[in-house]
Amino acid sequence: MPHPSPHPSPPPSLHPHRPASGFTLVELIVVMVITSIIGLTLMSFMQPTLAAYFATRARTELAGRADTALRQMLMDTRRAVPNSLRIPSDQCFEVVPAVGGGRYRSGPDVRNDTPSGCASGSSSTCSAWVDTTMATTVFDVLNVVNTAPKAEDWVVVGNQNGNDVYAGLNRARVSAVSTPQATQGVLRVRIDSTQFPQGYTEGRYQVVSSQEPSVFYVCSGADGSTNGQGDGKGTLYRVTRPFNASYPTACPSVLGAAVVSTQVQSCAFIYDANHGATQQSGFLWLDMAITRNGETAHLAVGAHIRNVP
Repeated sequence: MPHPSPHPSPPPSLHPHRPASGFTLVELIVVMVITSIIGLTLMSFMQPTLAAYFATRARTELAGRADTALRQMLMDTRRAVPNSLRIPSDQCFEVVPAVGGGRYRSGPDVRNDTPSGCASGSSSTCSAWVDTTMATTVFDVLNVVNTAPKAEDWVVVGNQNGNDVYAGLNRARVSAVSTPQATQGVLRVRIDSTQFPQGYTEGRYQVVSSQEPSVFYVCSGADGSTNGQGDGKGTLYRVTRPFNASYPTACPSVLGAAVVSTQVQSCAFIYDANHGATQQSGFLWLDMAITRNGETAHLAVGAHIRNVP
């Protein structure tokens, strides 16, 4: 018979003692102080970097706006009718933008015209050409064109004198466009009766849209200063207007004009019509500064403008 142990094990405790968990108030305060010190230290290093980042982003945005405005002005001047640029002051300039062009027939088709010697455009079997010794009402286009003229557009030929296209001496309103026989050309253009200038033998024409006969860029209110918010006070406008035979002596009204750019601090448009020895192209200098919140993007570009029709 087994004997009981002289030292029996005590029964397991029903409520064992567990130490308290968590942080004391002193520990929390110490952690908060250390975190604040670390945060302030990091901020002192990061603040210049963040400030430089936001300043760079602001300047990049301003430079992009100035670049877009300059590109738009360059696009209109480079596709303009030759010699059509007029500049009454260094705050504005005017051009006649062309939307297309091509080569016109300058004489009869002696091989395919039926009957031989028929009058220009007198029938569907007779070619149509430009004769500068008399008025023209119809002519054939000899090349494939990217943008065909439409009714109410304008055809311009030989703008050798700058104001001719504005005065209407070498432009004609398009009344209809059709497709002739393949031997005669690509297009047949009917125009209001017009005698184009003599002495021009290149056979080229430009097309001016009836929606934009003339375009004026006007830098209004850009006096070189800024307002109380550090923004430029000027605005660049694109003014579309009809042909005006009188050479402008001042910038036109901008009422209702399209806005190209705001917060413009300064503009300068300078044109040299006889730039270089050949005098076959003028030179246009465009200078523009946009300022916002004291940050300025100042861009300038020069462009050669065709003087030869």
